[in-house]
Amino acid sequence: MATYIVGDIQGCFLGLQKLLNKVHFSPINDRLIAVGDLIGRGTQPLETLDYLYSLENSFDTVLGNHDLNLLAIFAGIRKAKPNDNLDTLLASPKLNTYINWLRLKPLALLADQDTLVTHAGLYPQWSVKKALKFSLEVSEQLQAEDWKESLAYMYGNQPSIWQKSLQGSQRFRFIVNAMTRMRFIVNQNELDFSCKTPPELAPQELTPWFKVINKKFKSNQRVVFGHWASLNGDTYNSQFIGLGTGYVWEQNMTLLNLSSSEICSVNFQD
Repeated sequence: MATYIVGDIQGCFLGLQKLLNKVHFSPINDRLIAVGDLIGRGTQPLETLDYLYSLENSFDTVLGNHDLNLLAIFAGIRKAKPNDNLDTLLASPKLNTYINWLRLKPLALLADQDTLVTHAGLYPQWSVKKALKFSLEVSEQLQAEDWKESLAYMYGNQPSIWQKSLQGSQRFRFIVNAMTRMRFIVNQNELDFSCKTPPELAPQELTPWFKVINKKFKSNQRVVFGHWASLNGDTYNSQFIGLGTGYVWEQNMTLLNLSSSEICSVNFQD
């Protein structure tokens, strides 16, 4: 039995199938975890969710920014953009089922006792334990009857610095942003959303979140994340494993074998 963690799928069902076939994934024997962004921009969102939902207990995922965008569209908070490529999903009679299924998914989970999975990463001021706690806070709101009201407060870049005293909509927004949108940190603890480039092309004052010293992160722990396609998975640190490698941008889809730490990818052109 193997546990695989797959990077951003983004509605690229054929790419997912190529990748799972390459590692001989078996839903009966194996487990698949996704780093979020199951849909968004790719042209097969319905086929993707049909398949992942069919895996039942053999599959789990955290939520990414595109997954939350789908929830917001369903809630009437945002309108779908043409490049979201969500038309077939939004028109499907299965939409309600998939919305309620996604609402049950967390922002962070443990793939094993030492491996945290989040879409964007681990905010450098948080321990793994704290990240899981804050994820639970958001999950409780997404699963509440008034979940649509919570999502209405999700959008915005402020507050950009974590404080224990944050409450209500500001607390909700910061946790969501840190776990689904984070790339760079400025001044050691401030989220920066202005830059999406690879680190080597970023302004000097910006530091990738995984290069900021986190005194609460233990040497035996690791974080598996996606989101940052231009990073191409290159963290140069085995404790931080980037799986967002831009298949939807005609690059690669990547997964990690959790037990062996082997990385496997397929190229868009394969």
